Amino acid sequence: MRIAQPLITLARRFVGAAATTISLAALAASPELTITVGERTVKHSVEALLANPATTTITIAQDVAYKRAMTYRAIPLATLLQGVGRDDSVRFVASDGFAATISAAPLLASAGDGARAYIALEPPAAPWPPLKAGATATAGPFYLVWLRPEKGRIVPEQWPYQIAKIEDIAPIAVRFPVLMPAANVHPTDPIRRGLTVFTTNCIVCHTLNLAGDAKMGPDLNVPFSPTDYMREEFLRRQIRDPRSLRVWSDGKMPGFDTSVISDRELDDLVAYLYYMAKRKVDVPVAR
Repeated sequence: MRIAQPLITLARRFVGAAATTISLAALAASPELTITVGERTVKHSVEALLANPATTTITIAQDVAYKRAMTYRAIPLATLLQGVGRDDSVRFVASDGFAATISAAPLLASAGDGARAYIALEPPAAPWPPLKAGATATAGPFYLVWLRPEKGRIVPEQWPYQIAKIEDIAPIAVRFPVLMPAANVHPTDPIRRGLTVFTTNCIVCHTLNLAGDAKMGPDLNVPFSPTDYMREEFLRRQIRDPRSLRVWSDGKMPGFDTSVISDRELDDLVAYLYYMAKRKVDVPVAR
């Protein structure tokens, strides 16, 4: 049976329009990385970054997210942070609420044999492995990775993945003064050193005195500090090996061994938490 030519033409147009609609929808759904430097905000699609001439192939010998060697297509982060000063701070906000603020200086390093930062890019057509067995989520589409991290004392909490936004921002001490010890605490006091340990490793998931960017873990000072209800030996154990105290399927807190937080740094962190337990802010009253 012959089909009238007008019907064939109409069908072709319908198929073509449907294909265009699907193509536009796929384009609209393409992952984007938002980068804000000063007053300028730019959105980068993963495809555009993969096509950038600066993008290269790198191999991470011991990847933090995957716990093994991984090879990525990646772009040097310094390429994307033009206009950021070495004394600035840069905040990385992940889609799951993790937020890491890192000094700009190591992020901008572009030469020599020191640590060098890249944004690994997950190709839409070749997704990375899931982060956990039985799950589907990967570390993509944008993941901060480091070559030679040991050269810059880069800790695991400075490898944020599933990044949605990157922005230059005032240092933590300026934005969150309620985290700071009193002015009469000496610069070399363990309490001040503990603040550094806290802002490097803990504030990426927790707030303290309701101050911080992250939204993953509970506040560590209000209404109670863990020093209020845990013996010090268990607090230390919670930091070193949280699963030895509490185990549940959704537990995400990693353990911090001595390669990440040394014994002295753990002493400093505990000193800071005990000190801040006496400097609680008032908890807002729900209305």
